[in-house]
Amino acid sequence: MSMELPIGQTDRKGFMTGYLEALGLLERLHRLLLDVIKDEFERVGVLEINAVQALLLFNIGDNEVTAGELKTRGYYQGSNVSYNLKKLVEMGYMHHQRCEIDRRSVRVRLTQRGREIRDIVAALFSRHAEGLEERDVISSEGIEDISTALKRMERYWSDQIRYIY
Repeated sequence: MSMELPIGQTDRKGFMTGYLEALGLLERLHRLLLDVIKDEFERVGVLEINAVQALLLFNIGDNEVTAGELKTRGYYQGSNVSYNLKKLVEMGYMHHQRCEIDRRSVRVRLTQRGREIRDIVAALFSRHAEGLEERDVISSEGIEDISTALKRMERYWSDQIRYIY
C-alpha cells in the first residue's frame, strides 16, 4: 500500500526537487564555464592567467572601478578579489591608481595586455553564442526566458539577505 501525499505537499516536493536540481546545474555550469575558459587559454598559449582572472578582466571591460564596485556591479563573485587584483596588476593586465578624493580607495582598469585577454574571452563567447544558435541548442527567446528567471531568483535571494537576516 503506497502512501500518497496531499496535492499541495506533492507539488511542493516536486518544486523542491526541481529547485535543488536547478541549483546543482547552476553550480556545475559555472565550473564548466571556468573549464571552457581555461581550455581556451591553454589552446592559445596563455598559461599565466587563470579562468577566474580572465573572466574578471572580461567583466571589467572598458570600465574603471574600485575593488568594492567589482562585487556590487556583479563583475566578481569570489571572496579573494584583492588577491586576484594584486596578481593581475603584478602581471601587467591591470593598472591601479589611488583615488584622489579617498586615498584608501584604489581604482583599477585594464592595460593593453588586459584588453587582449578580454578580447580572447569575448571571441570565445561570441563563437559559443553563434554555435548555440546555429545548432538550435537554444533560441533567442529561450535565452531571454532563462535570463528573466535567473534575474528573478537573484532579486529574491538578494531580498532574503537584505530583509530577512
